[in-house]
Parts: sequence; C-alpha cells; structure tokens
Amino acid sequence: MPLILPILIPFLTAALALLGWRSLRLQRWLGVVGAFALLAAGIGLLISVQNEGIRTAQIGNWPAPYGITLVADHFAALLVLLVGIVGSAIAVYSLADIDEPQQSFAYYPLLHVLLMGVTAAFLAGDIFNLYVWFEVLLIASFVLLALGGERPQIEGAIKYVTLNLISSFLFLTAVGILYGAVGTLNMADVARKLQTLDNPDIVTTLAVMFLVAFGIKAAIFPLYFWLPASYHTPPAAVSAVFAALLTKVGIYSLIRMFTLVFDHAEAPPTFPLILVLAGLTMLTGVLGAIVQDDFRRVLSFNAICGVGYMMLGLGMHTPLALTGSIFYMTHSAVVTAVLFLIAGNAHLVRGTFRLDRLGGLAREAPWLAVAFAIAGLSLAGIPPLSGFVAKLILVRAGLEAGEHLAVAIAIAAGLLTLYSIARVWDAAFWKEPPAHEVPIERIGGEHEPGPLLPREKFLLGAPVATLVVLVVIIGLAAGPIFSLADAAANELMNPAGYIEAVLGGAS
Repeated sequence: MPLILPILIPFLTAALALLGWRSLRLQRWLGVVGAFALLAAGIGLLISVQNEGIRTAQIGNWPAPYGITLVADHFAALLVLLVGIVGSAIAVYSLADIDEPQQSFAYYPLLHVLLMGVTAAFLAGDIFNLYVWFEVLLIASFVLLALGGERPQIEGAIKYVTLNLISSFLFLTAVGILYGAVGTLNMADVARKLQTLDNPDIVTTLAVMFLVAFGIKAAIFPLYFWLPASYHTPPAAVSAVFAALLTKVGIYSLIRMFTLVFDHAEAPPTFPLILVLAGLTMLTGVLGAIVQDDFRRVLSFNAICGVGYMMLGLGMHTPLALTGSIFYMTHSAVVTAVLFLIAGNAHLVRGTFRLDRLGGLAREAPWLAVAFAIAGLSLAGIPPLSGFVAKLILVRAGLEAGEHLAVAIAIAAGLLTLYSIARVWDAAFWKEPPAHEVPIERIGGEHEPGPLLPREKFLLGAPVATLVVLVVIIGLAAGPIFSLADAAANELMNPAGYIEAVLGGAS
C-alpha cells in the first residue's frame, strides 16, 4: 500500500467536498465515505508495517536526507489507525450534531484537512515538514473552533491560536538553529549527526526549545491553559476530535524527538524534567477537573491529566514505560472522543452543559448513562476496562524503575479522576433535574432540546456505542494492543532500525 495514501485520502475528500460546495448532501456523503476510507487505509498501513517492517517513501524519488521523507513504524501506523477510527465516528456524529449553517461554511472540508494534517504529522520523516503539518492542522482547527461565530467560540479560538502561534514560533526558531548546527532536517540524519556535534550548549538549547514548543501543543504543565479555555466552546463533534487527536500530535512529537534525536546526543538530563512535568500535569489536570461545573470543562481537565500519564512513560524512559504511554494514547483517543460525544448528547437532551442544570439523564436516556458509566470508569482506570490496563502498565514500569513518587502520583490522580467522574454522574445522570425552567445555551449553534428524529438518534448513538464497545474490547482483549505498543516501544528504544530504514547506506 502506498505510504502517501492515508494523507491523500483526506486531501482528496476535502478537495471534492469543496468542489461540491453547493450541495450539502454531497459534502456529508463525501465526509463520511472519506473518513471510512482513511480508516481502511490505516488498517492497511498497520498490517503492512507488521508484515514488512518500517516503511519509508521518498517523495519525488529524491533520496534521503535531501527530499521529503515519509516514515511509518509501528508507533506512527498505530496512531494513523486511531485517526481513522476517531475520524469515522466524528464524521457520522456530525451528520446530526452540526447544523446546516455550520456545514455550509465548509465544515467537512475543514474536518478532513484537519485529519490530513494530523495523519501527515505522524508520518513526517523530517522536522520541517512536521512543522508544516502542524500549521495545516492549526489553521483547520482554528476555523473549526470559531465556526458559528458565537462569542464564547471566538474567545476560545483567540486563546487557542495565540498560544499555539507562540509554540509555532518557538518550533520554527528551533528548526532554524538545528539546521544551522547540523545542516539537515531529516530526523534520521539529525539523530546521526547530532551525536557527533561538539557543542553541548546548542544541544541543550534545542532540547529545551523543542520541549517547550511541543509541550504547548501537548498541553503539559504549565503550558496547558489554552485547552480548557477553548475545547468547551465549539459543537461537541469538534470538541471530541480536538480532545482525541490534537494533543496526541504534541505527545507523538515529544516521544519521537526525545527517543530518536535527543536520546543519545549529549543533551541535558531532560528525562527527569519530563518526569516532573508529567507528575505536575496529572495533578493539576485532575484537580482542575474536580472543581468544574461544566460537563466539557470537566472532560477537558481530565484530558490534561491524561497527557500527564502519556508523558510519564517518556519520562521514565524504559521499554515497558514507553509501551504504557503508547497503550495509554490508544485508550485515550477512544475514551476521550466518546466522553465528549456523550456530553454532546446530554446537551441535546437538556440544552445545557452546566452540571447544576442537568439531572435525571439516567431515567430519560438510560443508554447514555450506561455509555458514560463505562467510558468514565475506563478513564478512571477501573478494571477490566482499557484505562486500567494502560495505567497498570505504567505503574508496573514505575515500580521496576524505582520511581515510587511518580507511581504514587499516578495512583492518586486515578482516584481523583474517579471522584470527578462520580461528580458528573451524580449531577448529570442520577439526581433529579432542576424544577425551574432551564435556560438554553446556544453554544456552537445547537438547537433547543426536544424530541429527536429516529435518524438523528441513530447518528448520535451509533458512534457512541461503537466507541464504548471498542473501549471494552481494548480492556478485555488487551494482548494484541499491548503487542503492538510493545513493538512500537522497542523500535523507539532502538532507533538504529529507523535510521537504517530511512537512510540505508547514505553517508
């Protein structure tokens, strides 16, 4: 299978949807078909990597390190598959969640441009093109965030784009310094040449700059304030795709750079620093979640806490710890997406995301209550669900590495996550609804609550049910996912195979 196909599919989908500008029906069909085609390409890519090893492609037949290189190892291929899974669920959910005025402003083309940017970032083999794809997804996400023009959306979009532009500036500056130091931006070539660079001060500067730049995009402590200020403002479908995928690009970039480029170079002790930041991200994220009174803000802060768990494996920097991080990324992409979609369904029933104005959903929408219970317990790490397996791997890795404080923080954060989920369950699903009339919040152009058509119920419920089932499957049949994550971690810990696949005998 051509390595460019997972990038080409969303690109062509976006282009065709733009050509069908006058037909919303055509855009909807293209949006759904394109998302499922990306899912199929992701499955094919992962099978190809398993059968053939690390896959590479040189665009225009320019040999590495001079041309544009695409690389797919187990880590990248697994994440591309996750993009397909989340993208397919969001495309179907959007058919009922995104109203016609918003769809008419190129919602589906923008969604697929975003999916293209995320996918291409995972497959980029050189740092400059990683920067380019960051900007592509940033532009698409900014427009999606502001789509509808409501005041909360515009405020959230301004905060989002301002801090992410700072990240982009630092990223581009680091790219310039790196090129001036080693004369190349191909990741494999940089990894090889940086080991021989006799200037530890430049390596230190670069390591810190990339850590800050990617840390902003990953939403690590103390750089995460843009996320809870923006993710609760757009329609639920947009919030879900953002929370499930965008921070993963930052985490992926950190793991890739600090296992491939800065692992063997004479860099400062960045892994202990990353471990400290991971612990602080977990604690501040979950503490923020337990004091929120908005459904999606609770989920946003819990997503920040999840970033800390993913960073934890990188900070411990052992094969088992990286396996835990990759397994957690798989779990997090699915469970975060479904929780935001559940919040969207609750909004459609009650007309609000405010916890103090919800209530009684367990009786009015019992299927939604079951879905939230399963996804929420998985987020907290309750066995036998996917979150339990992910956290168990990280805890075991921490105990083996002697990082007892990090393990204690991870366990405490899990217990506090359970408390935050219990608060939402009590407020939104268990207690009686408020007796007074509920004021309607028109965030993201959504309609007033009321009876849904059978078609709308199916389109809103099918993605939720599918993702919840996937959460259960990942937990109950964790062996295959663990094997994939373990293979990815071993490739990351032994980057010689990556370098050889990209450069071959190039000198």
